[in-house]
Amino acid sequence: MYFFARFAPVRAVMDLRRYLARRHPYEIAFLFLAIAVTTFLVTLLVNDSRSIEVPYDRKIIYVEQWRADRTDAEIRAQQKIDQVKQAAIKAELDRLQKKRQAEFKAIDDKLKAYGF
Repeated sequence: MYFFARFAPVRAVMDLRRYLARRHPYEIAFLFLAIAVTTFLVTLLVNDSRSIEVPYDRKIIYVEQWRADRTDAEIRAQQKIDQVKQAAIKAELDRLQKKRQAEFKAIDDKLKAYGF
């Protein structure tokens, strides 16, 4: 607490004023320019992070109860049914990935046309 007892806002402002008074005008201009650019970039980043709304997506995982006395034939039959479902999900995922790759390739081609 002793540190804050010696802190005086008026003395701090006077000290800053004396420090800035000893600087050349171009140094002060670049100081304020650097502060303005940094503030602008941080503001852009904060606004950009707020603009993306993440939808709430409930992930519910259901657990199937299996009988303990199932035969191997029943297990294999269920695996074949599940394999068809998983193949359909994988095909949809692959389709979406290829679509996303095509979008990025189109953007890349446009940037290459501009020389980037």
